[in-house]
Amino acid sequence: MDRTGSGGPEAGVQVAGEGPAEGTDSVIASASASASASASVPAPAVRASGPLLLGVRHHGPGSARAVRAALDSARPRTVLIEGPPEADALVPLAGDEAMRPPVALLAHAVDEPGRSAFWPLAEFSPEWVAIRWAVEHHVPARFIDLPATHTLAWGKEDEGRLDAGGAEASGSPVDVRVDPLAVLAEVAGYDDPERWWEDVVEHRGVGDGDAFAPFLGLEEAMGALREAYGSGGHERDLVREAHMRLQVRAAQREFGDEVAVVCGAWHVPALRQKSTVAADKALLKGLAKVKADMTWVPWTHRRLARVSGYGAGIDSPGWYGHLFGAPDRPVERWLTKVAGLLRDEDRIVSSAHVIEAVRLAETLAAMRGRPLPGLSETTDAVRAVMCDGSDVPLALVHDRLVVGDVLGEVPRSAPAVPLQRDLDRIQRRLRIKPEALERELELDLRKENDAERSRLLHRLRLLRVEWGEPVASRGSTGTFRETWRLRWEPELSVRVAEAGVWGTTVYAAATAKAEGDAVAAQGLSDVTALAERCLLAELPDALPTVMRILADRAALDADVGHLAQALPALVRSQRYGDVRGTDIGALAEVAAGLAERVFVGLPPACASLDADAADEMRRHVDAVHGAVGMLGEAVDTGAAPGQDAPGNPAATPGHGDLRERWHGVLRVLSVRDRVPGVIRGRGVRLLLDDGEAAQDEAARLMGLALSPGTPPADAAAWIEGFVGGGSGGGMLLVHDERLLGLVDAWLTGVSAEAFTDVLPLLRRTFSAYEPGVRRTLGELVRRGPGERGGAGIGGSGIPGFAAEFDVGRADAVVPVVRLLLGLDQVETGGGADGGPGDNDLVGATG
Repeated sequence: MDRTGSGGPEAGVQVAGEGPAEGTDSVIASASASASASASVPAPAVRASGPLLLGVRHHGPGSARAVRAALDSARPRTVLIEGPPEADALVPLAGDEAMRPPVALLAHAVDEPGRSAFWPLAEFSPEWVAIRWAVEHHVPARFIDLPATHTLAWGKEDEGRLDAGGAEASGSPVDVRVDPLAVLAEVAGYDDPERWWEDVVEHRGVGDGDAFAPFLGLEEAMGALREAYGSGGHERDLVREAHMRLQVRAAQREFGDEVAVVCGAWHVPALRQKSTVAADKALLKGLAKVKADMTWVPWTHRRLARVSGYGAGIDSPGWYGHLFGAPDRPVERWLTKVAGLLRDEDRIVSSAHVIEAVRLAETLAAMRGRPLPGLSETTDAVRAVMCDGSDVPLALVHDRLVVGDVLGEVPRSAPAVPLQRDLDRIQRRLRIKPEALERELELDLRKENDAERSRLLHRLRLLRVEWGEPVASRGSTGTFRETWRLRWEPELSVRVAEAGVWGTTVYAAATAKAEGDAVAAQGLSDVTALAERCLLAELPDALPTVMRILADRAALDADVGHLAQALPALVRSQRYGDVRGTDIGALAEVAAGLAERVFVGLPPACASLDADAADEMRRHVDAVHGAVGMLGEAVDTGAAPGQDAPGNPAATPGHGDLRERWHGVLRVLSVRDRVPGVIRGRGVRLLLDDGEAAQDEAARLMGLALSPGTPPADAAAWIEGFVGGGSGGGMLLVHDERLLGLVDAWLTGVSAEAFTDVLPLLRRTFSAYEPGVRRTLGELVRRGPGERGGAGIGGSGIPGFAAEFDVGRADAVVPVVRLLLGLDQVETGGGADGGPGDNDLVGATG
């Protein structure tokens, strides 16, 4: 739950009624002009007596520079900052060398860690500058906003809201939400609030004029807005401001008027307002509260962006960070950064491009009447000069630089839950550092360090800490390789705190969470998926509980669809026994029993299904076929699929004929009339692929399915099951003239009325083929049945293929194939011992 912007001039307020009272526009116009003048023209200003109120824009580099200048000038004895008072004890950590913004104060409810609130701070945030100034000058810094204990209780009342600091109006005629910054910009004649802010604040040099002038101008402008809109419907702002006034009074009693207050400019008029202590305390009476803990956590520039949903966010955190950090010539330095990024992406960008882009940006600023080029001018210059007018590379510049992927760091001494400390320790040991920029991590599970990384990432996924997402590995399908896409998001710190209720270490928490999920699982497939994840995460202490619940659910579940859906994940889990060294004997027993129940129940379950149910059941049949193949290999050889050595506990006497019984089920499905055509066709195809059905038999069954007595829709469904999808059916038709002829003859004999009905299904079937396969099929159909037989050498019907195998040529490559597969121990010596030498091998390949 992010803190949103009811605390600054960029924050939204809500307009009551039809709009401001008559005459307000002129007041706001005057205030806007005053703000612009005080920010851009050096002029002496008279500061009001009492505490120094520094109204700022959250995450505004201009405000940050102004705050530092004002504090250097005023030298207050204490600094009060808008933020939760529970964080006072964390202020000294801001001076730690290991603390690098962006960071955030994280508050979470002790009894419900998932209920949390953030107060983000970047290097260019005025509040961070104030904290650093106080630490460097040994001045006490205190937070004065409403305590997080009340803020989190408010969040519980407003479930799902992002606003931790504001509230819905209670009984107010709220109609429209208005951005005060946009109001001031519009009155000043700007159509872009960001551009107005840049002109009047960001382009103002440090030390220009009176250090307090920018704050006096903004205070006057916010005063006019508060006079026109009141609280803007945010009644809870009144409560927060009452607490701030009480804290300011307490500081004045201790330090006199040598007090500086850094807060959102929207609150300044309320803090200047005269109010009694009794009235302020009355507003705070009876507030709900929860017990809360607080710490520092890393944050990112991307999460500071407004597009992330953060209410007080900004459009360009990377740009603002550059403006704050550039000592001089910010435009030239920025465009040099852009050129470096584009060069890294293999775009041709020279120094001449940078020079021309700087000149164009300055020219655009002059034409638009701006004191200096801003983000819009530099962006236009980059598009025209470096990107050749294309928005594609410009999007990369916006993502990497304008927004950015900077990830902050916090010192190890910062408070953290025990689970977070254990995770930090494991990350350091495994050398896997959290990063905001998305990256891919390739793991070879045969290496111990990579295997431990894999276990960590899988355990975190069990705990709902989605740091990594598994993706398909490129160039390898072996079970020893994994690929992860990693990105650390600030919200994951909340997930870690939330997962802390399960244990104090990652292993203990993941084990307890897996056991809890198994007990709470609703379906059999959920438990089988959990068993697979426990194997991937290597949680042997959780497996007994998961397997007991799995066996109980499998025994009670009579739905064949559920059983068929659960079997593949259960069998797939056995693949991890070879690489991860996991005992998978119990899994094989349960999987074999589950397969037997699927065999018995599948034929009746496939009868009399509609089209959608038949298509879903066909997918179940495909999944069970693949699972039985792996399970049969395990129980036949006594090893997990992919494991070379026998002796694995997966060997289960009495189950060696699983594949034979499955082939019997497929034969039943392929000939039973009440089974939908798509399932009958798929059954024939699977038997043909496994060598359990001859080509003649497949052709006979296809001829029956495509006979004139079969309704066209059923025949088309049979074709979809037999050659549809990614089953390689296109190549089967290319290489088997009889099957192609049957399909061709049936299709040409379908009536015009029926053809319209079956066309969508046929288009779906054949559109899945590779372009080359579709082209070859088209050529074969164009030639016609009479020409296909003589199209190739020897009359095979396929160009480039003979009628029979060339046994001699095939035998010549056998030694090389066996060598590549490691089936022979080939000697490479000179052959003195009678073994084959290099020349023998060359002769064999010839």
